[in-house]
Amino acid sequence: MRVMILIKGNKESEAGVMPDEGFVRKMMSFNEELMKAGVLLEADGLHPSSKGARVRFSRGKTTVIDGPFAETKELIAGYWIWNVKSVQEAVEWVKRCPAPDNIDDTQEGEIEIRPIFEASDFVADLAPDIRDQTDRMRDHIEKQKTS
Repeated sequence: MRVMILIKGNKESEAGVMPDEGFVRKMMSFNEELMKAGVLLEADGLHPSSKGARVRFSRGKTTVIDGPFAETKELIAGYWIWNVKSVQEAVEWVKRCPAPDNIDDTQEGEIEIRPIFEASDFVADLAPDIRDQTDRMRDHIEKQKTS
């Protein structure tokens, strides 16, 4: 099962503050463990929301909203995609994840785990042409990863 691990943003990540070298070393060591265990499929950090945009669809109208997204209480600062046997296995891995150095007894951080739908979850309900299109898209994405 693939899961997406969502690292929640905070004031520092939204301000574009990069983690210090000590934390990066800890995180790279953790990522190395994930790789050796065959769990890690993908990992990246995200720029602050000030560099992003949202597209809202409402009542037939499309609106583009440029960042930052100050009204939002929860933003994503980064993510992993893991291949695990269960959500519980992902929980066990996340519990081993190094906490940022700037998180102390007075601050909080949070990591969210969400299972990813696989094409096979929908196959029974999809028309054959849509299944074929889904397979072609998956193949294309996999080829891009290797090039």
